[in-house]
Amino acid sequence: AEAERKVEETGSGVLMRSKSIRGLFVITNNHVIRGAENDAIDVILADGTKVHPQKVYRDTESDIAIIQIPDGGQPTARWGDSNSVNIGHFVLAVGSPFGLSQSVTMGIVSAKGRRDLSLSSDQSVTNQDFIQTDAAINPGNSGGPLSDMFGSVVGINTAIASNSGGNEGIGFSIPSNLVRHVFDQMVEHGKVRRAYLGVELDNNFTDATAQRLGLSRSVGARIVRVYSHKSSPAVMAGLRPDDVIVSFNGVKVIDENHLINLVSLSDIGSSVRMEIYRQRQT
Repeated sequence: AEAERKVEETGSGVLMRSKSIRGLFVITNNHVIRGAENDAIDVILADGTKVHPQKVYRDTESDIAIIQIPDGGQPTARWGDSNSVNIGHFVLAVGSPFGLSQSVTMGIVSAKGRRDLSLSSDQSVTNQDFIQTDAAINPGNSGGPLSDMFGSVVGINTAIASNSGGNEGIGFSIPSNLVRHVFDQMVEHGKVRRAYLGVELDNNFTDATAQRLGLSRSVGARIVRVYSHKSSPAVMAGLRPDDVIVSFNGVKVIDENHLINLVSLSDIGSSVRMEIYRQRQT
């Protein structure tokens, strides 16, 4: 048998405080601390101080981890609104690429709404809605903030598309509005409570299927089946198989991953308006 090898993973993080729970928290990626016991995690602050976590919250579905550390009154970052970030906006990526601490790179937002990335071998990252940037992101940048020109955090840098393993100008960040939702849920409830409709969606909604239903092309999210749980939102709303959800709370639905994000970011128990395409009419 081989001796167990110890693997050291380095990543980045950003300090935040919660409106409702007292304390100091580091936001990072779950994959940065995957498999690590809490006492094996070293958090090195900007002034070089090394601290250990008091509590660690992990959310595999969004690849976000929250680490509570002793509060020494340190300044924290502030949230930006990722919905107001547009393609072409200048952004800064901050982190420790290749262990080079507190590096800053600059670029622009190249695209938004990237949703079909294979980030983990087990496909566990289901909440996907990435901001794409050409700001240099390298190994070690994971978990660090993507900030706008005013210093507000608009994303958490999480992955790169690269053949070499280094920066090739395509990096991905989790938008701050998703991160903030996960953060608030985790520090308040200890886990992320996600809203649901109670349907199974078509993850391969082709133009051919859309045309069979009378649409010119595949747009929106097609329901494959409705779970028969009597009090599920889908049953109460009268949703049916082959319904295509084209709008959710006033937002045009692009595909099934987009709808999953819109639903999971909704408040549990809230009412929403949906537009459905059924039997060749909306």
